[in-house]
Amino acid sequence: MSEPSPLVVAQQKFAAAVPLRATAAEQVGLADALGRTLAADVTAPEAAPPYPRAIAEGFVVHAASTQGASEESPRSFKVVGACMPGDDTFPAMQPGEAVEVACGSLMPDGPVSVARMWEAKRDGNTITVVRPFPPRFFIEEIGCDMAQGATVAAAGTVLGPDEIGVIAAQGIGKVAVAKAPTVTLFASGDEVVPFTDAMRPGIIRDSNTPMLAAAIAQAGGVPVAGGIMKDDFKKCVEAVNAALQTSDMVVIAGGTAVGGRDFVSDLLREVGTLLVDGVPMKSGRPLIMGLSGNNKPIVCVAGHPPEALRGFRLFGQAAIDRLLGRDRPLPEDMPQ
Repeated sequence: MSEPSPLVVAQQKFAAAVPLRATAAEQVGLADALGRTLAADVTAPEAAPPYPRAIAEGFVVHAASTQGASEESPRSFKVVGACMPGDDTFPAMQPGEAVEVACGSLMPDGPVSVARMWEAKRDGNTITVVRPFPPRFFIEEIGCDMAQGATVAAAGTVLGPDEIGVIAAQGIGKVAVAKAPTVTLFASGDEVVPFTDAMRPGIIRDSNTPMLAAAIAQAGGVPVAGGIMKDDFKKCVEAVNAALQTSDMVVIAGGTAVGGRDFVSDLLREVGTLLVDGVPMKSGRPLIMGLSGNNKPIVCVAGHPPEALRGFRLFGQAAIDRLLGRDRPLPEDMPQ
């Protein structure tokens, strides 16, 4: 088995350090739950189905009365009533009698079976069958889909239409989901200006902030614009520390080295712990990761926009997944 790449090793090291399911839980209605991450297991308050029911249209008969039935020796039954979906009682039925049902109808206990519509020839109030039926044929039993107390959806599940449907079928209107982490996003560099500024020689428009804000939102976070940090180490430390007081995570684009100094590496050492100090890949050293003193992830990516987005998807997305407690594999690298 081949050794994992340096990139994968860095991802694993960083992800393992980010606290799992660190954000608070909040209750939301199912209408607002799409794409949210469950903060706790959802368990079934009742069995599904909660009562035995027919899974085909036809006639309920006593199974023993059909034994030996064939084309040469048919068995006849008198139709004495019907039980349709929504009816809460099943009519009394004796051997030699039949009750008409539809898919979803309540079923009685005992060794009865459903003779499907195309297996029962009806003539007025009499049906005839030409084959035997085993007991409980085409009947769903209580809890055959899900037992009471079983896990409907596990913590860490990102809720999609399938999960929401299964939860709704249990009569559950609200679920506990992880609160979206707030992520303060900084651009950096003396040459960087707001992306709406007029172009002039020597400047770089900050396209990283709107781009990474969109990526943060897409990953499940709430982006907060921290502004453009100039190449002043003390002021950068102050800005990051201030952001860490109100946010769950910080992302910095650019500013890896200033004046020959490992600017961002030193910044992370100042505000917390440096975990990943560069990754040997196309963008090289700009991929720098760490944790603040209160264990909040800090993700530093390249200033070049394509590499900034690539770095965020590899490390920032994984950090948000961990904070939310999502059960997902680490993101794979994008083709070059």
